[in-house]
Amino acid sequence: MKMTKQADLIKQFYEGFAEKNAAKMIACYHPDVKFEDPAFGKLSSARARGMWEMLMSNKDAVQKFSFDNIQVNGDTGTANWIAEYVFGPNKRKVVNHVKANFKFKDNLIIEHKDEFSMWKWSRQALGLAGTILGWSPIIKNKVQSTANQRLDAYMQAK
Repeated sequence: MKMTKQADLIKQFYEGFAEKNAAKMIACYHPDVKFEDPAFGKLSSARARGMWEMLMSNKDAVQKFSFDNIQVNGDTGTANWIAEYVFGPNKRKVVNHVKANFKFKDNLIIEHKDEFSMWKWSRQALGLAGTILGWSPIIKNKVQSTANQRLDAYMQAK
């Protein structure tokens, strides 16, 4: 793959993730970035940055991280990444396979959307409840509500 500025930017973002360095990740984002994933839903710029700060502040959270298949086509790009971590009070092991989609503006990431199977994630993270209801909007809404409450609390405490 020929490396472009955008491909280098995606690589820098995920190197920051691997290093648990939120500042390095956030430096790749445009000031007006929009983020979306199944766990948090849609986040605007300050909340997207706050999410990465919150997630990276738990240095023990991600036990293993890898990324590959960076592809760029003009002002869009994709990458795949895998994070292994424990989740919740029961410390259930989660291996999350994610496809990331990017749009670029001014040589920075202006849109970042992570896609993964909520049902596969919830079966691992939530146990029986996730196995039974992980496909449903009930679980997705509860996960997003809880994630955003945690983000609100983190940002207020900062």
